[in-house]
Amino acid sequence: QVQLVESGGGLVQAGGSLRLSCAASGRTFSNYAMGWFRQAPGKEREFVAVVSQSGASTAYADSVQGRFTISRDNVKNTVHLQMNSLKPEDTAVYYCAATPRGLPTGVSRYEYWGQGTQVTVSS
Repeated sequence: QVQLVESGGGLVQAGGSLRLSCAASGRTFSNYAMGWFRQAPGKEREFVAVVSQSGASTAYADSVQGRFTISRDNVKNTVHLQMNSLKPEDTAVYYCAATPRGLPTGVSRYEYWGQGTQVTVSS
């Protein structure tokens, strides 16, 4: 089992920044690739970003490429999502998730999920 707890969400104006964090406990954190997903009201959960077990490889959704940065600290067992130039369409509940395999973008490929943190971007 891997337990994941997100933090750092909040209300921000368009153009602003937020940094989300996800703290992991349980099994060996460095064995898992870590992803961020988001879900807006009435929409399906969608991929945002993923970082490999070592942190050397990352991938992003086209909608956040160049604005968001994912990183991890395998000593502190945390993964972060730095979000810059936020837009109202970034408003959603953001979830971190863990998978032992690859750099997947599909929801079904992830085994463990946090409870989510709300991000609201006002125009």
